[in-house]
Amino acid sequence: MTKEALFPSPAWPTIPVEGEAAEYPVHRIFCVGRNYAAHAAEMGVEVDREAPFYFTKSALATEDSGATIAYPPGTGNFHYEMELVIFIGAAIFRADREAARTAIYGYACGLDMTRRDLQLVARAKQRPWDLGKDVEQSAVFAAITRADAVGEIGPQRIHLEVNGDVKQDAHLSDLIWKVDEIVADLSKFYHLAPGDVIMTGTPAGVGAVVAGDVITGGIDGLAPVRLTIGAAE
Repeated sequence: MTKEALFPSPAWPTIPVEGEAAEYPVHRIFCVGRNYAAHAAEMGVEVDREAPFYFTKSALATEDSGATIAYPPGTGNFHYEMELVIFIGAAIFRADREAARTAIYGYACGLDMTRRDLQLVARAKQRPWDLGKDVEQSAVFAAITRADAVGEIGPQRIHLEVNGDVKQDAHLSDLIWKVDEIVADLSKFYHLAPGDVIMTGTPAGVGAVVAGDVITGGIDGLAPVRLTIGAAE
């Protein structure tokens, strides 16, 4: 018997892939917290070197690079976070680091847009970060570059500008947990599969934006990301 939906259900959002017609469907978005020591310090917390920790965003938070988004409701402190994003291309579970590396389909530049005031209130009360992090149109992705075209992750510069002024500037070698470590660790807790996306954390220099601001970001060898902040709805 065919099941009929009560209302129209949107298709999975997709991200373009450099040089290919087919796009990558986004099913789940995992995010690594405090993965650059300097960023943890600017947030007034210490890095947990025991293991990575994670929060999530809905796949429906996905937005394409180049978009203009409304300044979100409920916040007066909307922050940018520039990140390297991992896209999984094979099913893995309880993988070692070598298997984790082979499961990576590609990489992209991404923005983890954050209602920082709401996140900090939740953190202070030891509550989940959902209102601060799982924000509509807050997971902004540039086109994906296949992993074999990127090479070893480490020496690449990662940077972000607001209205042309550099705000974040670091290297991927500054990542506390490397990409294969992140994927291997996350696979202890989830059956990872194509469609799973991992945002790897942001360097120091995060800050607020206002309506009219244009955010640009890049990582050496990857397509750049761009976002314009519109007026509040």
